[in-house]
Amino acid sequence: MRVVISSDTEGMPLKETVKQALIADGYEVVDYAEVPAADCIDSALAVAHDLLEHEDSLGFAFDGYGVGSYMAATRVKGMVAANISDERSAYMTREHNNARMICMGPNVVGTEVAKKIAREFLAADYAGGRHQIRVDMLNKMA
Repeated sequence: MRVVISSDTEGMPLKETVKQALIADGYEVVDYAEVPAADCIDSALAVAHDLLEHEDSLGFAFDGYGVGSYMAATRVKGMVAANISDERSAYMTREHNNARMICMGPNVVGTEVAKKIAREFLAADYAGGRHQIRVDMLNKMA
């Protein structure tokens, strides 16, 4: 699976940790932040726009708390993103909300939890069915 990541300066160490874990797990990782983005907005938008062009991909954006990236990503029409700090929520936001992108930061989650969040999110499949109503409602709002 193709996974897209990016980060601002504050999120870089956590992004690198998650990136290396994903590569070790066999994922194809596209990194928009070999050099950190100047701002979390730019970082999140790079991931969100890429995901809209590559429907089979999922992504992660990192900043201090994940909140700035989340706010930017959800402003992109058609993007469902979540600000996550635990692995169960990561799995469920993919399964029930068809989230394509997780936003998180090192001021909230540590490295081991971040790796678990990434793995759970990528392991989940969108369930569709009754959950599609919610996704359609979100997409109409954008």
